[in-house]
Amino acid sequence: MYSVGLYIATAVLLVVSFAANRKKTVSAIRKAWKSFERILPELMAIMLFVGLLIALLDPETISSLLGESSGLSGLLIASIVGSITLIPGFVAFPTAAMLLNSGAGITQIALFISTLMMVGVVTFPVERKYFGTRLTLTRNSMAFAFSFLVAGIMGLVLK
Repeated sequence: MYSVGLYIATAVLLVVSFAANRKKTVSAIRKAWKSFERILPELMAIMLFVGLLIALLDPETISSLLGESSGLSGLLIASIVGSITLIPGFVAFPTAAMLLNSGAGITQIALFISTLMMVGVVTFPVERKYFGTRLTLTRNSMAFAFSFLVAGIMGLVLK
């Protein structure tokens, strides 16, 4: 029901925008469509990967790997996968929801999302080029440690 409300609000605001300035609204819609076209292949690939993963791994397996009772190994798996994965937030959050619905634990998924957003193993070479090795290592190390703190708090608050 919440989604329907957002769609209705978006449609109303689009009509208001169109009434205010047709040229700018059409230009914005064209830019949005081009952005969507650029994002779509990446989004489809990741959704396909996650869909296959969930289809191949039953909820019991996901729960044993990333469930609340997976302990330190589940946290390490979530943190390592999150650190080395490079996906945008708009894909990461639906992915996290799918994993939660398949039996993953809140703390593990919070750690996965946190490391995904803050730790840049894949982007390390570019970051090092602009900021230097020492600063890049420091930032990534602090982000990795902070991710565990965030996940712990999320696990306590959301249980």
